[in-house]
Amino acid sequence: MDPLAADLQFYLQQSRDALLRSLEDLSEYDVRRPVTPSGTNLLGLVKHLVGVEASYLGDCLGRSAPFRLPWVEDGSIWESADMWATAAESRGDLVDLYRAAWRHSDAAIAELPLASPATVSWWPEERRATTFGHLLSRVVAETAQHAGHADIIRETIDGRGGRDQNDIGDAQWWHDYLGRIQAAADAFR
Repeated sequence: MDPLAADLQFYLQQSRDALLRSLEDLSEYDVRRPVTPSGTNLLGLVKHLVGVEASYLGDCLGRSAPFRLPWVEDGSIWESADMWATAAESRGDLVDLYRAAWRHSDAAIAELPLASPATVSWWPEERRATTFGHLLSRVVAETAQHAGHADIIRETIDGRGGRDQNDIGDAQWWHDYLGRIQAAADAFR
């Protein structure tokens, strides 16, 4: 495998893992509920990234995934149906679907040169022709961005920060740290 492709795959996997860690030990309600005014929720981020990987690292390369996405098939993706889980969609099924998308994407990363041609049918005509490397970079960036969203949403739900929160300090350390930040902000009230 190309060393750059291997690096991109490594960082993609780190973000995938971080996203799924955000679901750990939360109730079905908490992984589904909208936490921001725009409706962002943890399971919706997982569902969205299933489609991102299946489309950019599958369909756009002429390598359709071995599964179909109902929200793509019925066109409801264009109404943001990929950003939240319906009551009929289980956490387990969506996580399994995400892992299936990983396997499909990882096979492409292992098999295709980064310069391989790709076509994004929903982009403007003048930009549709691109490369696998461009799309892989895009997916790495989007997955990292959404993993960051998931960290913040998780912290909003139950106060659990990133995986290194306890390595940084105990409860008193965090209390004092937040106090310093608040005091600095208060200077501008």
